[in-house]
Amino acid sequence: MFSAEAKTQEASVFNPQTMPLLEAPNNVNPLAGIGGGDITIVQNSALLAVSGPLGSLADAEVESRKRDQISIYVVREKDNLSSIAKMFGVSVNTIVWANDLKRNDLITPGQTLVILPISGVQYEVKKGDTIQSVAKQFKGDADEIISFNDLPANGTLAVGQTIVIPNGESYLVSSGIYSTNPYRGGGGPSYSSYYLRPISGGRKTQGLHGYNGVDLASYCGAPVMASASGRVIVSRSYGWNGGYGLYVVISHTNGTQTLYSHLSSAIVQQGWNVVQGQVIGYEGATGNATGCHVHFEVRGAANPFI
Repeated sequence: MFSAEAKTQEASVFNPQTMPLLEAPNNVNPLAGIGGGDITIVQNSALLAVSGPLGSLADAEVESRKRDQISIYVVREKDNLSSIAKMFGVSVNTIVWANDLKRNDLITPGQTLVILPISGVQYEVKKGDTIQSVAKQFKGDADEIISFNDLPANGTLAVGQTIVIPNGESYLVSSGIYSTNPYRGGGGPSYSSYYLRPISGGRKTQGLHGYNGVDLASYCGAPVMASASGRVIVSRSYGWNGGYGLYVVISHTNGTQTLYSHLSSAIVQQGWNVVQGQVIGYEGATGNATGCHVHFEVRGAANPFI
């Protein structure tokens, strides 16, 4: 039995009428409540980058540092390619090209789209240009330029036409002349000890190129391993996929993503959690590739295997 005094003390401690009310967070930093990686579920149907197609207060700040991140979007009712492209700040052609769609393809609710932030060069066709000369000038691929811009199969160009060279390796210098830029996306922090080399043995067959990527090769069918633990956000087991062929993207807890492309097969699925060193696929030559290798990208940090 409790004494009257003990009961009085207990009531004074736990009386709900005297407890302080919970207050809403007033942190001046809009990013303070954001966490859990680069992908979030919206309305139980859409997987979106944190960077705010829905207009969060953190959009402006997050957007500036997430432009290189790959996102997954699940189509909702009343969506169309134009509205989705506007959400993510990319062109309709970018979505079409990265998802092996045709320009007149209809998208359906529940369909999963990869939003691949393509870096490209916009170019106005001049007299004498051919698809081959433009591809050579900007270190692009003629077939990819045709596909991305929905050009005729023979690649016919019209003077004054504006086209995009996907992953074109060029920039405009002050003199007004385009100069080659060997790669993009190489800035950011160095987490060299965080990443494991994705193949065992072999050699580097091409240094930094494309989007902060290197090519590593040993033999056709060699295992490709997760460079760091994380969550699989993309696993494409068929298709051209913007030249990547069969590829996997893993999102890591340090805010970066790694990409493994040209695989002969991908053996993990979207949504899986993988650990560092786990086999996720096998070396191949799918997509825009010559010879078996893995094209390995790090998005959001320096590539440690340069």
